Amino acid sequence: MEVNAFKEMAHMSQKLIKSYETLKQVQDVDIATSPKTEVYAEDKLKLYRYNRDTDATYKTPVLIVYALVNTYKMLDIQPDRSYIKNLLNAGLDIYLIDWGFPGKSDRYLSMDDYVNGYINNCVDFIRKKNKVEKINILSICQGGTLSVIYSSLYPNKIKNLVTHVTPIDFSTNDGLLFKWSKDMDFDKLVEANHGLVPGEFLNQGFDMLKPMMKVQKQQTLTASLEDKDKLMNFLRMEKWIAESPDQAGECFRQFMKELYQQNKLVKGELEVGGKKVNLKNLTANLLNIYATEDHLVPPAATIPLNDHVGSSDKELYSFKGGHIGVFVGGKSQKELAPAVTQWLKKRD
Repeated sequence: MEVNAFKEMAHMSQKLIKSYETLKQVQDVDIATSPKTEVYAEDKLKLYRYNRDTDATYKTPVLIVYALVNTYKMLDIQPDRSYIKNLLNAGLDIYLIDWGFPGKSDRYLSMDDYVNGYINNCVDFIRKKNKVEKINILSICQGGTLSVIYSSLYPNKIKNLVTHVTPIDFSTNDGLLFKWSKDMDFDKLVEANHGLVPGEFLNQGFDMLKPMMKVQKQQTLTASLEDKDKLMNFLRMEKWIAESPDQAGECFRQFMKELYQQNKLVKGELEVGGKKVNLKNLTANLLNIYATEDHLVPPAATIPLNDHVGSSDKELYSFKGGHIGVFVGGKSQKELAPAVTQWLKKRD
């Protein structure tokens, strides 16, 4: 017994020494390193165009619209797990909206500001820059919802729309987020935070959806301490989560009350900036991607989009994975990016 205990202590000491040596090698945690150029700015928003060494082989430029929650950097988390890099390598001309970090002066920004203002201005900039009538939108989660609304209001500006893990039908009770939101007082939540909903508050809510995730993270970190590559994978994801921006209270209030609670979008009752949103007016070619194991946006909230739009060319794509795995998992690099680029190529 004493010999075994001594061996175990020696093993742990060696492991701690190796872990310390690994940590010493970590100089900085870089994410979203694909080169890009700012081409347009408005308030906190920045529009980037990703640099290319060669001309794009696709005629129609792509605008990526990410969610207001978290940042776009998850799409380019590291070179070997970069959804954006895969799209670039396929020959796409890619623009991306960086929403920035709202401050107190942005508390009254509404869905009208984001849809009829920011997104529309970026779309018009790209159309003018590239001398095209229509562009493609590639959208993610809440950014997909905003893009669906936009494409319904401005059908003459969008050629192809790709939505990823996008909530559309909020009537489902699949997933705790959809259940909890039905009974929350979002007016009080926004007022209690002086019109700016903290990103940390939202992250804590997301953690509560999967309480054991914290334990799994600790296990992952412990298992990664002796391997620098694995450790960097872990740290990059944690850095992305930690950078979560605050939310403009008015837009957050509208989104949660009129969509999560009242389901106005699929009912045809939603108005944005005084304009009625009719999903039948969305006629762009549609690729609707959902994740089978998504605990944040369950398939039941995503799949119905295809039943409500006016598109004659519309497809559903089932990805076997979770909400984040759609973009950063090894399967995503081999399967999803090629599938999306091939779908766009056929419609270019």
